Amino acid sequence: MKIAIVGGGPGGLYFAALMKQLDPSHQITLWERNAASDTFGFGVVFSDETLGGIGNADPVVADYMSRRFARWSDIDIHFKEQMTTVGGQGFAAMSRKELLQLLQRRTLELGVDVRFSTMAPPVEDLASGYDLVLAADGVNSQIRAKYADTFKPSLDVRGNKYMWLGTDKVFEAFKFFVKETQWGVMQIHGYPYSDEGSTFIAEMSPEVWHAAGFDETANDVFAPGVSDEKAVAKIRDIFAEELAGHQVLTNNSKWLNFTTVRNENWRNDNIVLLGDAAHTAHFSIGSGTKLAMEDALALAACLHEHASVDAALSAYEAERRPVVESTQRAAQASLEWFENIGQYKDQDPAQFCFNLLTRSRRITYDNLKLRDPDFAHHVDANFAASQGLDQVAPAMFQPYQIGSLELKNRIVVSPMDMYSAVDGVPGNFHLVHLGSKAMGGAGLVMTEMVCVSAEGRITPGCSGLYTDAQGDSWAEIVDFVHTQSTAKIGAQIGHSGRKGSTKLMWEGIDEPLAEGNWSVTGPSAVPYGPASQVPREITRSEMDEVREQFVAAARRADVAGFDLLEVHAAHGYLLSSFLSPLANQRTDEYGGNLENRLRYPLEVFDAVRAEWPTHKPLTVRISATDWCERGNTADDAVEIARAFVTHGAAGIDVSTGQVAKEEKPAYGRSYQTPFADRIRQEVAAPAGAAVIAVGAISSYDDVNSILLAGRADLVALGRTHLYDPQWTLHAAAEQDFKGDSAAWALPFQAGNRKPPSARTDAVRPRLSLLKEPETDSTPVHVRWTPSKAAEEVLARRN
Repeated sequence: MKIAIVGGGPGGLYFAALMKQLDPSHQITLWERNAASDTFGFGVVFSDETLGGIGNADPVVADYMSRRFARWSDIDIHFKEQMTTVGGQGFAAMSRKELLQLLQRRTLELGVDVRFSTMAPPVEDLASGYDLVLAADGVNSQIRAKYADTFKPSLDVRGNKYMWLGTDKVFEAFKFFVKETQWGVMQIHGYPYSDEGSTFIAEMSPEVWHAAGFDETANDVFAPGVSDEKAVAKIRDIFAEELAGHQVLTNNSKWLNFTTVRNENWRNDNIVLLGDAAHTAHFSIGSGTKLAMEDALALAACLHEHASVDAALSAYEAERRPVVESTQRAAQASLEWFENIGQYKDQDPAQFCFNLLTRSRRITYDNLKLRDPDFAHHVDANFAASQGLDQVAPAMFQPYQIGSLELKNRIVVSPMDMYSAVDGVPGNFHLVHLGSKAMGGAGLVMTEMVCVSAEGRITPGCSGLYTDAQGDSWAEIVDFVHTQSTAKIGAQIGHSGRKGSTKLMWEGIDEPLAEGNWSVTGPSAVPYGPASQVPREITRSEMDEVREQFVAAARRADVAGFDLLEVHAAHGYLLSSFLSPLANQRTDEYGGNLENRLRYPLEVFDAVRAEWPTHKPLTVRISATDWCERGNTADDAVEIARAFVTHGAAGIDVSTGQVAKEEKPAYGRSYQTPFADRIRQEVAAPAGAAVIAVGAISSYDDVNSILLAGRADLVALGRTHLYDPQWTLHAAAEQDFKGDSAAWALPFQAGNRKPPSARTDAVRPRLSLLKEPETDSTPVHVRWTPSKAAEEVLARRN
């Protein structure tokens, strides 16, 4: 093959070396506009997984890298003048300059034509004259920009300010310095990369950056390679204690805003993107160098395995895209956590450290328990103490009080529409459905949205609380839950609004009824989707009527014996559509700004609160974002939650979306939890209200992690309980927990242990004459310590 490479970073160089090893006859030319000696940055970090791949692909490169690595396993988190150390992680880092020098030498010895300080020819000439053009020209890729119509890039410029620095202080571990300054919270991400120095990245929110006066040089233009010395001097002063007399090192160091790069397509005919040109992941979770070298390995392998460039590039993108997208999801969660780090400044050090470590959702409680059992036990004990509890137990099995209602544990069966009522009356199906979930161990079982009127139903199969017959049937279900389990049961009441009069879910979700349909209302005559019925704009008299229907439903819920009531103001139903500017286009006092859009939902909530007994908690479910342009955002959700809490809500059940058909949710594991987290930190916790997290949470490990980090007080699971009605009890068994908060019904107690299998039933004989000594080859805490020679060099330098 004849291959052109634009960009002489680690990704481009490594790809060239790998291709030459696969076939020395490949003609490879690499252009790099900077000089060979121009190196920006300090250290790069690799995972053991990536290092294994490098070792398999190029033992020469891997051997040299391994001899130059700084290795350690500890993370030190400095917060509130305390240092907490967590071990068992496993890191390897080296100097970026040394890595580039190694790869440069490797490509030259393999016969690659490397042209430093040289601009590449026009990419269209390369595309016509070469079999393959590799665009490894970085985050500001000119090739990507030229073919933007094909690559369809998305460049998400984040708000936080950061500066890449170094220090001659050699850290012994990964360091997070989280410092409360007079201007706000600032943080340092630091790690050693050699015997002589460490990476030292300063980061802060734009508000803190402005308040600290770092904007003094905002309009200055710095030549390539020139650093912002005024800002560096200020950082040196602010973190003087952390530096302990050591120097801050610069290398083209200036304030930056991280840009998350995504591309809809990674190739344009025979031109393909690699590394930062194709994708970026925030520095708080991983190295762009790591991803670029993984890209290079995969691309070289695909080219070797496939007969044509076209097939190889398709295979490369298909193989790498899921890996990159997974990394980017974790990186997005991590960068957003650091963007909002100020909201956690009042957490106690143990919870803060756990919160920081689990921020990306890739590390969980169980991960940490395996890596550093002592730290995990400390977190458990701290959580129990913070709740005023004597027993140390898995967080999900710690009791919780919402309002004056005592829950035995923190698991909620989320409201799930079953579409199985007849004329709004729940029957035996609902008894078995909710009864089984209550007997399955959950602390609180929630009904589906129980509709306040026949016209307020979503489908003909939705249940209601608008007749006495419906109330009587619900009373039987409530009685079963109370007599056959120790769970509590709550009712969620709502009105479908413009999303009503539709088919049963399995007949066509959100599709209008063909027969027997009824007219629907909304705040404005705006349909939910293109095929939806156009709602009639609700009148003031109808608003009064609906409000009283909510009140009547609350009254019947109390008579039926429900322990808790939730007002449904989410998912695009009537109250939710008043809250959203996408559905509410009124020009009266109920439309326009958020205060006006809140007016009617609060009016309904207040009326329900006045009817509902004061000793029983009243909660509200909200959609914390519409996932649409011009829709409600997380900022709006904070104010919506604040309004409901101010009006007496004992808890906020935080969901998202389903407000507009054109929504684009960022799906992923626990993807809605960050919204619950923010509402809890800014609104609910200070007011003593509960926050319920919900959405793609399916493992007890994730539940425990959410609770221990302080992101929510309760966790609601829906589909998980459909898969396994006894999920909570099974989670207790998996964690070897026994107690009142995970008690089995007496007739079922014989099944409270996991049944034996072929694996557990086999008892192995002794087959060794001499017993092998038990050794732990992997210590929990490993620190990076410079060699004696390096210490002497540093001493002379200082």
